[in-house]
Parts: sequence; structure tokens; C-alpha cells
Amino acid sequence: MRKPVHKMPKYENLKEMLEKSGEIYGDRPAYLFKTEEPEKFKEITHREVREDINHLGTALIDMGLKDKRIAVISENRYEWGVAYLATVTGTGVVVPLDKALPDNEIESLILRSEVEAIFYSNKYDNIMNEIREKKNSKVKYFISMDLEKETDGIYSQSELVSKGKQLIENGNKEFLEAKIDNEKMGIMLFTSGTTAMAKAVMLSHKNLCANLFDIASTIKVDENDVFLSFLPLHHTFECTTGFIYPLSKGSAIAFCEGIRHIADNIKEYHISVMVSVPILFESMYKKVMKNIEKKGKLETVKKGIKISQFLLKLGIDIRRKLFKEIHDNLGGRLRLFVAGGAALDPEAEKGFNELGVVMYQGYGLTESSPVIAAEDDKYRRLGSIGKAFPSLDVKIINPNEEGVGELVAKGPSIMLGYYNNEEATKETLDEEGWLHTGDLAKIDKDGYIFISGRKKFVIVLKNGKNIYPEELETLINKIEGIKESFVYGKPEEDGDYKICAKVVYDKELVEEVFGTTEEEKIKECIWQEIKKVNKTMPAYKYIREVSITEEDLIKTTTQKIKRFEEIKTVLN
Repeated sequence: MRKPVHKMPKYENLKEMLEKSGEIYGDRPAYLFKTEEPEKFKEITHREVREDINHLGTALIDMGLKDKRIAVISENRYEWGVAYLATVTGTGVVVPLDKALPDNEIESLILRSEVEAIFYSNKYDNIMNEIREKKNSKVKYFISMDLEKETDGIYSQSELVSKGKQLIENGNKEFLEAKIDNEKMGIMLFTSGTTAMAKAVMLSHKNLCANLFDIASTIKVDENDVFLSFLPLHHTFECTTGFIYPLSKGSAIAFCEGIRHIADNIKEYHISVMVSVPILFESMYKKVMKNIEKKGKLETVKKGIKISQFLLKLGIDIRRKLFKEIHDNLGGRLRLFVAGGAALDPEAEKGFNELGVVMYQGYGLTESSPVIAAEDDKYRRLGSIGKAFPSLDVKIINPNEEGVGELVAKGPSIMLGYYNNEEATKETLDEEGWLHTGDLAKIDKDGYIFISGRKKFVIVLKNGKNIYPEELETLINKIEGIKESFVYGKPEEDGDYKICAKVVYDKELVEEVFGTTEEEKIKECIWQEIKKVNKTMPAYKYIREVSITEEDLIKTTTQKIKRFEEIKTVLN
């Protein structure tokens, strides 16, 4: 089993985490917001965050919401975090909802989760008003993050914070002294998918705190770090690693203003840490290298990499000085990227590390709170997801001749099960407590885990050979001018599959690279590049057919390709 690399206190529950870390980091900034003056930020300290949580939690209990379920839905913002923690650290069970769901699915999840209160931003006013009028749910309290005071029966979150403060001043200690059952469900999370398919994952404080300990003992951050919050907060990867973890370490959080503003936000807030999905980091790396090439400095940078890599072996790190211009363009403080949610292109990982921005790849599922494995300074191997976390055991079941089989995991961060779905729970959690991840992987002799792809997406040819679409997509996405790709098997009359690729290209970049804007010529140029990719692989993996488009692939809110949706578009 892997040993912790860094020292980290073990917390029994999130309430204890907030209290103990708050004592240490109370005066440090927890959130940063822009003001009209450049470089001047409005700060909310860790102490103020914890006070707001205590005030709101006190008000919620006073409203009769003790041990009830409370939903939260909005864009990433401060009020979301306060509502989440005020619910889970003494009031009841928190139910984070996906901000990108259509109205009918939001309503369906509210009914399924049986929540009795919901926090929301004004973007959701219409659907909340409809639910109020229908009176078909258990929701008694609709709480707006934007109203300054109660209006037409809709409560104001800021007003409830003020009310809770008054209650505490008058001696109400119900929330402050609330006891947490660490083993019970404290968080109900819906997996992505339509509401009919979405399963409600039950997580406890024990689950989250075990994962928090593993993350902190593997990946080091401190009170001087500033995180850029980009992925949706309802998703466990962002919630645990980009929200709860920085709060536990006294770090600060700034909210990204949107995908087009990432580069600017990194500079403006002097971001030092970012947790996100591979497609974002891969795109950033391509842009960094393209800028270097445009300035005619590619050969100079390559020489610099050779020198700095040699010196690293002697324990001398000059990367930040040597590549100062690149670091300055990234805000000057950027030091750590953590990728998860999909396979990371090894070229981007290796490239950022060579330039002096440490990049780790991690892996996990909502059902595991979420991280199962990750790299760190001690345990890293290019192309792998590192080793299993200290508190987890992993193994491969039913491996093939190449050692690839399903990855299963067991430990304190594994979910309690699926709410009201015993059948699905039994399919995913076996009698011994092993979580069946649904991912195919192999583990090398040193314990490093290499993910091949999702079990349900593997293309099995008539000759018994397995093709992992994600592996081929990584190779295609390296072709200059290609934004992303989708590899699939087209059924043939003989019962076999033809391997095909749908390619999304960047019009401006393609014109620059191939010197044409004509679709047929672009397709031919891309096809020639894919033929080169084919030559690097065994013949059974060859891509035989290509289609091209400028339209982005259908994705989840965490930028994963919705494969079942995409397959409909290409096979219909």
C-alpha cells in the first residue's frame, strides 16, 4: 500500500475540519473577488466563511430543517459553498444539483430526492416558480441566493445569514453544537445521465474526510495558494478537490468567469493551482507551444528543456527562471495542475512539467468521493494515473492476456450505495465491499495504474481484439488543428466493426496549418494525417473512415463526451 507523502491531520467529519482549520487559517483570504481597481481584490477570510456557515445553519435548524434534505443549484459562487456546508455540517443532507440540466430534469431530481428546501440563483427563478405553483414536491422553503430580503414567500439567503447571527447572539447553539453521524448519508449526489438513468450516490462524512486525507497526504497545497474554480461545484471532483480541500488548507479560491476568460483569470488572480479536465489543459498546452513557435523561440525552449532536465537530475531546478516569460504569461505564480475525469495526453503532462508547471493526473468516480489514485512528486509514471491512495486497496479482476481487466477499489472513501436502488448497488458494490469502477486498466509491477478505457465503450472485434476508443482519440487529438475527436465502431454486414472517427477541427488553426478553408480539402488533409497515425499502430486498430465538423461534441458539464448521444448522431 502507498504511504502518505505529506503530513495531514485526519478529520472525523467536515464540521471538525472547518473548526480546526479555521483556528489555524482564520485571518487568511478564503475567497477573492474582482473590484473596479485592477490588482485590488475584495477578500472573504476563512473566519468569515465559517461564521456565515454557522449563521446560515442556525437559521435553517430554526426553520425546522434539522435532518431534512436540502438541494443547492447555481453557477459556481460563494453562496453555493456556504449553503452546501451550512446544510451538511449540522443541519441535514445536502443534494447538489447539476446546473446545466434542463428544467424538467431539475424538477424530476427535486421530486426523487424529496428535498424540503432548495437554494438557487436567479437563473432558476422560472422553474422554481413552476414547482411552487404545482405543489407536487416536498419543498417548503425556496431560498434565493440573489434576493436581499424575503419576497412573495421566497426566502433570501443573505437575510437568513443575518437572522442566524441574531439567533446565535441570543444564545441559540443548536447548529454550533450539532453532532454529526460520520457513517450516515450526508451528501446525495446524482450521477450524470438522464434523470431516469441517473443514480443517487450516498456519501458520508467518513467517505469525504477519508478522501480529503488521501488528497492532502499526496498533493501539497498551503495557505499561500490560490485555486481557480472552473468545473461545476456540484461535481465531486471540483467539490472535494477544488472547494473542500482548499478550505481545509487555508488556501484561497477565485471563480472563473467562463471558458473564454480562463487565461485572463489565471493572470488577474495570480492563480497557483488549478484542478480541471484534460481537454482544458491539453488546449492550454497547445496554445503555449503555438505562441513559442510563433515567436521563433521553439528551438531555444527545446535547448532550455534539455539543460534544465539535466540539472534536475543533480537536484538543481532552474525551470521557472529559464522559462520566466512563459510563466509570466501564465500569471507568474502558476505551479500546479491536477487533471482528472478523462485520460490526459502524456505529451501535455510531460510538456508542462518540463516548463516548470507541475502536472499530476488523477482518477476517480463520484462513488469513491471521488479520487482513487493520483500522481505526486514521489509516485509518478508518465501515462499512468499514479498509485492508489494510501487508504485504498485496488486490484484488476478478469484480466486478459495483456493484464487488462476491470479496476476495483475498496476503502473508507467508497460510497454507502445508491439511494433507493438496491439492485444497482449490488451490481457496483460486491459483498466484500469492492467498488466495480467499470473502467478497464492494468497495474504494472510497481503498482502504477494505467487506464485503458470504459468497459462499456470497448469495441470488441470478431477476432477477439479489443479497441479502446479513448486511446485512439488521444493520438488523433495531437494532430495540429484538431480540437477533439470521437472514435466508434460502425457495424458491418459480416458482424464485425469498421473503426471510424468523427473529428472536430478548429477553422482558424486548420487554415493556418493546411492553407485551405474548403471542407473537402480540410477532410483530405486530416485523412492524410490520420493515415500517419495508423502507421504507428497494429493494423486491427486502423481508423478506416473519417467525418469532420466544426461543431463541438456533445458533452457533460465536466466536458466528458456523451458517447451514447454521439453514437446516435453518427450512426443515424
